Amino acid sequence: MEMNASYTSFVAVGDSFTEGMSDLLPDGSYRGWADLLAARLAARTPGFRYANLAVRGKLIGQIVDEQVERAAAMKADVVTLVGGLNDTLRPKCDMGRVRGLLEEAVERLAPSCERLVLMRSPGRNGPVMERFRPRMEELFDHIDMLAARHGALVVDLYGAPVLGDQRLWDVDRLHLTAEGHRRVAEAVWQTLGLAAEDDWRAPLPPAVPLGWAARRTADVRFARQHLVPWIGRRLTGRSSGDGRPSKRPELLPYEAGDRLLPDDDGVLS
Repeated sequence: MEMNASYTSFVAVGDSFTEGMSDLLPDGSYRGWADLLAARLAARTPGFRYANLAVRGKLIGQIVDEQVERAAAMKADVVTLVGGLNDTLRPKCDMGRVRGLLEEAVERLAPSCERLVLMRSPGRNGPVMERFRPRMEELFDHIDMLAARHGALVVDLYGAPVLGDQRLWDVDRLHLTAEGHRRVAEAVWQTLGLAAEDDWRAPLPPAVPLGWAARRTADVRFARQHLVPWIGRRLTGRSSGDGRPSKRPELLPYEAGDRLLPDDDGVLS
């Protein structure tokens, strides 16, 4: 791919990963890899336009119903689509339906843009990951197939061991830290054919092992603040994204210092 590629517009489609949780800014808003990427693209292209339609907690069916047609109508140079992972984390998941909906999304988005970018999402190492790994890998295999069929690009975050390092994940154990989002932005940047600024796959320094008491304290805090509320929403059919608008719903010029919608929580999606 051309290393000096020029892009004038970018639309991001997806769930909490693309919304930017948990890259929290001092004003209470979330930034995330898509905002970081947009800022870098805007710095090299006057009049660059950006929209981020992603909303936390959305399943692939909701992404198709609420975001895909809007994104296609914007006719952006670059569209990123990341979805389906929330579905795989549900106790009951119809993978055939997930594959079909993802295919529908790709079929509608690919003809509308110059570059459609899909992702094999990162996964934090641990027992929860192992439980859902077969579904996730089935989803990623389908993404590879769709990309080959429709000429889309794939960013393989799942294949980067460093993104499984727990130090790149927030205390909710479901969303990346600021450094994790920075690495994802660099990965997409390079996939778009732009010159690398650093090695986003580079491992972190050796970790200092936590003692038993510190690990147990962290586990209790995680369960109380994040896991129990998340389970409660699953049992009642609610989502942290219910009623929440996209933080940047229109394809508008991006300027340095753009302020997005404020947030008031930091919960599992």
